[in-house]
Amino acid sequence: MLYQNLYTRLSKLTLIAVILLGGLDSLTAAAQQPEANIRAMLEQRDRDLKKLLGPSGDVPDAKKDQLRNLVNGLIDFDSMGEASLGNYWETITPTQRTEFVRVFSEIVREQSLADVDIYRAMVIYDAIVADKLTALVTTTTTYKDVPAKVEYVLLLKGTTWLAKDIVIDKVSTVEGYSRSFQSVIRKKGFDALMTSLNKRLAKIK
Repeated sequence: MLYQNLYTRLSKLTLIAVILLGGLDSLTAAAQQPEANIRAMLEQRDRDLKKLLGPSGDVPDAKKDQLRNLVNGLIDFDSMGEASLGNYWETITPTQRTEFVRVFSEIVREQSLADVDIYRAMVIYDAIVADKLTALVTTTTTYKDVPAKVEYVLLLKGTTWLAKDIVIDKVSTVEGYSRSFQSVIRKKGFDALMTSLNKRLAKIK
């Protein structure tokens, strides 16, 4: 039950949040108008998701991997994982870091298809503010007649924009994971956290 409340809450947030995270790989620091380019790419990705899903119904098994990749492919799981562990990141080995990020990212990927209707939601792009290395995208996503403010904190790595955090109605996804993960490490240690995460992954796969 340790993660039940966390994953019930954050899986819903992540499902809404990752709706737009794809199609940013062609944006570069040399772009003349990064805000306009980001908006164009996000709008195109939204259209691609809705085309893949169709107007209603479940996603065929043959399309699930494609949808997972569209939804999760541009999330910076390395940055999210490191931020979620905070100072504990420095206390674990490179092998432990790699395994943690792998399990963490697989959990998010598996949960991202829990309710595909979220990706059919109406999205309004309220504001995009970008500089050479970072961008903040503010949107309003309306799902089942309930609007939510969704902010994407993007970081330019090489030539690719990646999301290092997603904030929904002022609730940070990274901070939510951080509170839970670090609490477990403080009380029981890193190995206990990995045991719980692996159990969670096995349960949802």
